Amino acid sequence: MCSNGINTGQFEMMIEQIDDHVKLERRWAHNLGHKAEDAGYQATCQALHDAMCLLDEVRAKLDDAKDALEDDASNASGVTVTLV
Repeated sequence: MCSNGINTGQFEMMIEQIDDHVKLERRWAHNLGHKAEDAGYQATCQALHDAMCLLDEVRAKLDDAKDALEDDASNASGVTVTLV
């Protein structure tokens, strides 16, 4: 459905696509963190752990964006296009 010129279904899918990408990057940071720890590189391990925490925050913000999109779309006034 389109509301005010935005296809909300596609918009939500794009947010989910970003989330999938961030999830993959978090997994890589996690794996590299373990490799660094195993090698005794504590500073590198800590930096990667910090990056993982930031990526978790990004994913939470993306969830907030999806919720906000639903709220904005339901409260939108103006043009609404539906398939007939």
